[in-house]
Amino acid sequence: MFNDEQKVEIFRQHRARLFGIAYRMLGTHAESEDILQEAYLKWHQINTDEIETPEAWLVTVVTRLSIDRLRKASKMRETYIGPWLPEPLVISDAPTPQEELEFASNLSMAFMILLERLSPVERAAFLLHDIFDCDYADIARIVGKTETASRQLIHRARERVRTDKPRFESNEKERQNLIKKFSIASDTGDEKTLLALFSEEVLMMSDGGGKVTAARKIVRGKVKLAHTLSMFGIKFGKSFKNFISQINGEFGLLTFHEGKIFSATTFEFTDGKISAMYRVMNPDKLKAFADLNEENFAL
Repeated sequence: MFNDEQKVEIFRQHRARLFGIAYRMLGTHAESEDILQEAYLKWHQINTDEIETPEAWLVTVVTRLSIDRLRKASKMRETYIGPWLPEPLVISDAPTPQEELEFASNLSMAFMILLERLSPVERAAFLLHDIFDCDYADIARIVGKTETASRQLIHRARERVRTDKPRFESNEKERQNLIKKFSIASDTGDEKTLLALFSEEVLMMSDGGGKVTAARKIVRGKVKLAHTLSMFGIKFGKSFKNFISQINGEFGLLTFHEGKIFSATTFEFTDGKISAMYRVMNPDKLKAFADLNEENFAL
């Protein structure tokens, strides 16, 4: 049986992994922390005499709590004003080896949005297998299914999140260069350059959550999007400042207005062009950036 000090240390050792599961399930920092707090309390209250593997027990509890929370959240998101996007995640500048391991797997906004296609149980089974390397027997136990049913869940989930878009294989400097060109063109209202940067079927999702003015529908097509952004840039571009930064483990754009964070934008690339933009503007989802200001960055 573990004493209280041992329990604290065990939880600390596995915290990054547990948060990684909760965040990929729920897409928000606050809810993920709530799940970890609830799991922590359960861990301290339980008699550990019959627990062979603390990590497996903790993963099970966090996953099941996340499934229940996501079921409730899914109903609430049906009435969300405009597109719903995950909360951008800031990863520490000096992550521990454990954090580096757990956050190395895909955390991109594009991936998180694809996960929204899945039911809570499908999402859990898919993540546990493909991201966290759990075997089918453990997944079956965690989600309360047979191994055969779990295999089918994971296969179905892969089919639903599969994308046939060609990947843009590039180095970090190329991605930064494209983002920088986009930043300058959108701020100056350079519609011609924006058209050249966008793929034909580019889309932009903006999440204002009803808290700030944002497009309540997905903007699709390069002509429409380039015109919309160029008009905004001509009218308001001088009052905003953009800075390239890491968002969810990939390069994105942080936009400031009057010294305060205004939006966090991430990009998807196809064949060397911008094929999707995910812009989080809801201030409730930008709290992780609240302490930042323009002096923290250099374009």
